[in-house]
Amino acid sequence: MSDVVVDVRNVSKVFSHDDVELVALDQASLQIRAGDFFCLMGPSGSGKSTLLNLIAGIDRPTSGTVTVLGAEISSMSEDDLAAWRNRYLGFVFQQFNLIPVLTAFENVELPLLLTRLNKARRREHAEAALRLVGLEDRMSHYPRQLSGGQEQRAAIARALVIDPTLILADEPTGDLDARSAEEVLEVMERLNRQFGKTIVMVTHDPRAAAHATVVVQLEKGKLREAASVPGAASRPVVPAPQ
Repeated sequence: MSDVVVDVRNVSKVFSHDDVELVALDQASLQIRAGDFFCLMGPSGSGKSTLLNLIAGIDRPTSGTVTVLGAEISSMSEDDLAAWRNRYLGFVFQQFNLIPVLTAFENVELPLLLTRLNKARRREHAEAALRLVGLEDRMSHYPRQLSGGQEQRAAIARALVIDPTLILADEPTGDLDARSAEEVLEVMERLNRQFGKTIVMVTHDPRAAAHATVVVQLEKGKLREAASVPGAASRPVVPAPQ
């Protein structure tokens, strides 16, 4: 289907250490469509971050294929993957990964330094991203001067500044108190519903999952339909073609 932006087919991921094999993913298959706020739920060690890393091209499957935005990234070279990620993907992590000696504006502008935009255009894009997450009055603040929720919103602005096709969020509220977590999730929900951004979020928290439009459960490396989550739909696990 033309609206499928992520197509994971029969993917397994096995990690080996000292002759011991750990199966992180076992024959996983799923599809994510344009405009989804797609949530991967599961406890620690279920394989959800591994799957997110495969979708991002940060890791490669042991077997199976991962196709994102029409590109089979599981077979791309490292150089091609880096260029592809810079163009199409925005990342939001549990730990905000802001550079402490840079202001919120400078942190958000950072990805644009890899583009051909001039200084004026970089400023325009960075300021627009910060306004979008409600930090227009915190642009000159350093990370230490921001609350945890504000830091994560700055991290979301940094992910947005390149206008990515796909936003990947790994436990984006894991280090936040309940109020800050809700503020961050409301920003992500707005990005999805008002601006049509496709988001893939990993979480173990049902309260975070309730903001998604589609929820899938991972248990011991296997994908299953999620239990009922208020406000979200579960999507059947997609069988890969034989």
